[in-house]
Amino acid sequence: MMLKPQYIAIPIFAILIAVEAFVLIRRQPGLFDKKDTWTNILIGFVSVAFGTAFALVTSFAYLAIYEISPIKMPMEEWWPWVLLVIADDFLYYWFHRFSHESRVLWNFHVVHHSSNRYNLSVAVRQSWFGGIAHWIFYLPAAALGFPLWTFALIHGLNLIYQFWIHTELIDRLGPFEYVFNTPSHHRVHHGVNKQYLDKNYAGIFIVWDRLFGTFEPEVEKVEYGITTPLNSFNPLWINTHAWFEMANRMRESETFLGKLRCIFDSPNMDFKEAAKIGIGVEKA
Repeated sequence: MMLKPQYIAIPIFAILIAVEAFVLIRRQPGLFDKKDTWTNILIGFVSVAFGTAFALVTSFAYLAIYEISPIKMPMEEWWPWVLLVIADDFLYYWFHRFSHESRVLWNFHVVHHSSNRYNLSVAVRQSWFGGIAHWIFYLPAAALGFPLWTFALIHGLNLIYQFWIHTELIDRLGPFEYVFNTPSHHRVHHGVNKQYLDKNYAGIFIVWDRLFGTFEPEVEKVEYGITTPLNSFNPLWINTHAWFEMANRMRESETFLGKLRCIFDSPNMDFKEAAKIGIGVEKA
């Protein structure tokens, strides 16, 4: 299994996080949270270890589907690479969207959103256990005949692209924003403002959000975090709290269908929906 490109880029990430931190401290020292930043970095390092272990296991499923696929992309040509960039980003959009619209997937992804800050260190704040589920969304790439090493390369570059958009230091970028994901678009994605919830799922190309009705421009100041603030710097709790919350909801539900909905429904279930399945919720 080849080393993922995003892991090779870790030294560059570290330098850029340090440079951004220096600028932020010089500009607004009272708003920079060192504890949050170091928590993000620690979570990021552990996620690399878990991610590598999960990748070694789940790659066998990719290889199995690739072997039985009647399609084999001619990767010595240029056009399959272009197609793979587009296909990978399309699959990422749907993985990312389902990670917000299904509670069981949100339980992994919430790690990335649970910081109340927004800076480059948040980009590496990733779930330790997300590798259990997200690989399923990329199996179509194997079925389309893209070899594992080519998928790993392009997907890694996709994730590297997403690093730089986790900053408040870069403002709007004009016409570039019509096609590509940018810091402005991604700030919206991390916002808990009502109009920003569950918007802008793009990896590289914001066109997917424009096509599927999930695009929202940055207008008002973004409030970051999750609707019920976590207020914890414990890395283990950050990675597991959502599972306990889901279990509590399931215990409160009075029906089997209700328990299933606690697992698979949106984590943003409102009062009306919760009442239908017999549980109470607190307003976020």
